[in-house]
Amino acid sequence: MLILIPVDSTDETQAKITTLIEIKKWALINFDEGVVKSTHFFDDRAQMQEEWVDFVILANKFENYMEFMNEGMMCLVRREEQTLEEILTAFKFKELDEIGF
Repeated sequence: MLILIPVDSTDETQAKITTLIEIKKWALINFDEGVVKSTHFFDDRAQMQEEWVDFVILANKFENYMEFMNEGMMCLVRREEQTLEEILTAFKFKELDEIGF
């Protein structure tokens, strides 16, 4: 499955989730069976060339998530997690909240 996260850098170990207003890059993570298969960074979503992204994880519930929902993505929001590793661990254990319902 593909997971999209707005982040502040391209360093996989140090990148932190950020708001859509403060975004520097998009992290596109191929996550399968609880394991990160690959991580790619993009300046904007048009560069991704992926037809389907399963999830977008946003920094807070006040982000504009309708665009993502209209594209068929499930929208999740972090609780206190900051780094990609923390977010993906929370994702694996279903510790992120759904938004948009």
